[in-house]
Amino acid sequence: MENLTSKQQQFYQSLVSFFQKHLRLPSHREAAELNDFKSANSSVQYHRALVKKGYLKKDGSENYTFTSALDIWPGNKPASTIPILGEITAGAMQEAIESDMGQLTFKYLFPNTENIFALRVKGMSMKDLDITDGDFVLLSQTEIRDGDIGAVLYNDETTLKRIHKEENSLRMEPANPEYDDIIIVPDEAEEVRILGKYVGHMNEQGIFKSPY
Repeated sequence: MENLTSKQQQFYQSLVSFFQKHLRLPSHREAAELNDFKSANSSVQYHRALVKKGYLKKDGSENYTFTSALDIWPGNKPASTIPILGEITAGAMQEAIESDMGQLTFKYLFPNTENIFALRVKGMSMKDLDITDGDFVLLSQTEIRDGDIGAVLYNDETTLKRIHKEENSLRMEPANPEYDDIIIVPDEAEEVRILGKYVGHMNEQGIFKSPY
């Protein structure tokens, strides 16, 4: 990706901050207000520049997404690559041979990184899966099946649970016996939005990929 100018970087950071708070990118009008622009057209121009330089991609007339999930993580970014320094036997002992075998990347663990984003966990309802307060869960914008763990947005509130699709309702099951199931029975005017499927999480101990 090409380097951003200082003003483009400031604009891009405003998009990241807005996403971390609202779980969506701002409209052109909202982005203009965030950056004290006189008109939404300035936001359009900045968005075009970010698309051209590879920081955003455009899926529709006003539908933009981040090209890299790493850019929207709060706090420090993880190292982008890990060097492969050689081979080690898992059978009989053999001489260690050190060599440069390339690098492992985040994409090696999660091949579809363009569909992955992260959210920071608040609470302990998923602790039996070793997902605890302060961790970053990795969510994929892919179809979620009955019994998958995912993030749900409903009435401007979010939660991470195992999702069971039942007749006319969703049952969200915690991984902690101290918490009760959450049942959502929306009416016709209400929308339940599945933000993403859980594919792993990250904390100070490292990156953990979902076994499911």
